[in-house]
Amino acid sequence: MGHIPVFRWILALGLGLIGCSAGLYAAAPHFPELKQVELTVLEEEPDGACTVRWTDPYEHREREAPYLCDAGRAALLKAPHYDTGSGFGWDSGFVVAEGPDKGELYSLEEDGGSDDWWIETSDALVLAGLLLAFVGLVGGNIRALSRALGVAPAVIRRAELLRAAAVSVTQDHERAVEAVLTAWEPMHRDLVDARLGLVPVAGLRCAAGARLPAEELEAAGIHTARDVLDAREWGLVRCGVTRRTAERAVAAARRVADEAGEDVAVRLDADLLEPHVTTLLVALRVLVEAGPQARSAAGTGAALAARLEPLLAGAAPASGLGRIMAAGPGQRRRAQAAVAELRLLVDGAERDGLPGRFAQASVDLLRASGGDSAGLSAQVDFEARPVEYYALLDGVRAAALSQHR
Repeated sequence: MGHIPVFRWILALGLGLIGCSAGLYAAAPHFPELKQVELTVLEEEPDGACTVRWTDPYEHREREAPYLCDAGRAALLKAPHYDTGSGFGWDSGFVVAEGPDKGELYSLEEDGGSDDWWIETSDALVLAGLLLAFVGLVGGNIRALSRALGVAPAVIRRAELLRAAAVSVTQDHERAVEAVLTAWEPMHRDLVDARLGLVPVAGLRCAAGARLPAEELEAAGIHTARDVLDAREWGLVRCGVTRRTAERAVAAARRVADEAGEDVAVRLDADLLEPHVTTLLVALRVLVEAGPQARSAAGTGAALAARLEPLLAGAAPASGLGRIMAAGPGQRRRAQAAVAELRLLVDGAERDGLPGRFAQASVDLLRASGGDSAGLSAQVDFEARPVEYYALLDGVRAAALSQHR
């Protein structure tokens, strides 16, 4: 993902607003050249509307005109207090000092309003422009400092999301496999128990690797390998068997049980109407429907998560400016190296479409349904493609037996 110069654009916008403000100020109409004169107030209303007389300083003659006096001036300047004899008041004003209106009375209150919009707009633009320019400069410098120190929160966020997806698909596949094992183990255990029940204690002599006194065990009421495992060593001793014989018998029975566990196989077509068989079929169907791509995605996710974990731990100081500045020089170097590896790893994963594969595999592995309809659908699906079910079951069985060794 390319770098977006956000603060550079903010700075450019701020400078543009400042330029617009200067243009508005230059284009605003300005006050004409004025000259202050004294006004004799002939008549005055309470709101300041009045008629005044003044001496034109350019034509040197007296003139009269309506005017807006200062209604808030001191009472001593108003009639009748100012001139008790004539009943006139006093005020000051301005006349135009240039142009065709030279000598005419000019009211700042009445004529100045036309300039207000230009000035106010110009002031607003320059304030906004200065604020944006300040944000652009400060933010740009902070970003430049962050990049110089190796801060890369975006890369770390992408790596964390990728790790979460990888861990999720791995856990979803493990749950699906665990559901198969949960349904398979009791069925397998019953078959092993049945096989052990057919092995007499005399048949344990080969597994014991030495002469095993089967008569001693039979005299104690122990007749099969299943009886030996059920009683265990302390149970055999309580039945009157010597401790040495008990230890040898139990060890031999366990070896026979391990061999039986590898030999016996759960048959899904024995009786499809039995609840435990249906449960196993439903669990297997999740993996069958997800297909080998889900298993592949889970394996890839587990490997990817294992690679991302130490890199994310090493890159942690680069997640923010405060953390990188608080870190030591060694931590900064390790963080920068970890960020570089994370960037390559995440870019490669996204280029290969791994996030999408992980998400799709998780959806497929979680697309399980319960109830009688699920069992019936699983039975029908098994009859349509039994080879895939048995292949998956053999794989799960082999993994379970390898863990028990």
